[in-house]
Amino acid sequence: MPISFEIPERIKQGLQMTEALATGIMRPEARALDENEHQRPESVIKMTWPVMRDQQKRQLDKMAAAAAGEKPKRKGPGITNLNMIYTFEMLSWGDTGQLLCMPTALLAGAAIEAVGTPEQKERFLRRFAEGDDPVWGAMAMTEPGAGSDTSAIQTTAVLDGATNEWVLNGEKIFCTNGGLALNESNGVVVVWATVDRSAGRAGMKSFVVEANTPGVTVTKAEIKHGIRASDTVSIVFEDARIPYDNILGSAEVRQRDAGSTKGFKGAMATFDASRPQIAASAMGVGRAALEFVKEKLAEAGIEIPYNKPPHELTAIQRDVLEMEAQLKGAWLLTLRAASMLDHGQHNSLEASMAKAKAGKVVTFVTHKAVEILGPLGYSREWLVEKWMRDGKINDIYEGTGQINVLIVARRILGYSSRELR
Repeated sequence: MPISFEIPERIKQGLQMTEALATGIMRPEARALDENEHQRPESVIKMTWPVMRDQQKRQLDKMAAAAAGEKPKRKGPGITNLNMIYTFEMLSWGDTGQLLCMPTALLAGAAIEAVGTPEQKERFLRRFAEGDDPVWGAMAMTEPGAGSDTSAIQTTAVLDGATNEWVLNGEKIFCTNGGLALNESNGVVVVWATVDRSAGRAGMKSFVVEANTPGVTVTKAEIKHGIRASDTVSIVFEDARIPYDNILGSAEVRQRDAGSTKGFKGAMATFDASRPQIAASAMGVGRAALEFVKEKLAEAGIEIPYNKPPHELTAIQRDVLEMEAQLKGAWLLTLRAASMLDHGQHNSLEASMAKAKAGKVVTFVTHKAVEILGPLGYSREWLVEKWMRDGKINDIYEGTGQINVLIVARRILGYSSRELR
């Protein structure tokens, strides 16, 4: 049976508006927002909130219908994740920093959907589906002493039996949209903390912390190498009290699970959905750089032939063809990981493959673009040097390239994390 790589018609229709936003607003404002870090991209926020709000409402309606036992109106697999992939790629072509500032549930929503109860999904996600004011979601996992090694998380959540509240203490860093989520009236941050350090990763749980919660302080706005329009902050929790029902999933830590990764599965389920999206974002940045290089080479009279063997090509022509081949390979891995989720298939291996490959490819492509274009590519006259800075983050957040390669190796070879480090 032949495989079609045509964009589904339903996705293609929505991409027209997405492309208009990326081309008409995001790309023209990219340089100014890069030069003025922490300035909110008001144009993008104003344009995207009504769309994001309506999308979240439709998603909630589908979830409610499924919970009520109603059959979906469309037969066959959905396209939710595939649609997200195409959207992230196009918007990152416009400006990945502005994309990250769009008012959405973002990683908070992914975590809530992955491990929350039906009641929690409705309660916490409903705020992203109504109202005139934009709402942001964020997830706080990384700590000063716990980056890729999440088992080292020190933030604690202790149950106060007298008030039936969780008391959070600790510090989180590099929290995307954390400031927007906590300082606005209706945002939420999903915080990963341990309820039992002796249980290791099995004691890790996720908690929904709502905006304006006493004891929660945004302490620092990061000055970053790239994605400078993005809101990235540090957060401190000092005896922050949240309702008992704000723990996602079960609060139980069974003794027989001590030392296992059982309490960690919620985070991994979140990454299974988010890593293909980050890979798609990398592809958008890489495509922007590749297209610009080809445009400038064409202006200089340099064509890229596709029908000649390598030994008949110049070094620049070979470089461009290699850039294009690497991007296409990473893009196919990304499509596969997203499509598997839409088909209800477990995609942890494929999500890590896509993320690891995309991070390496966008770094290679954007560096090569600067190299080919020389001093002007390195200058701020063009956006190429910005794409090089923006692209690198895709090899770092949502699990570094090294960590994702380890995940891939462990799953293919059948090794545990203790056996292969």
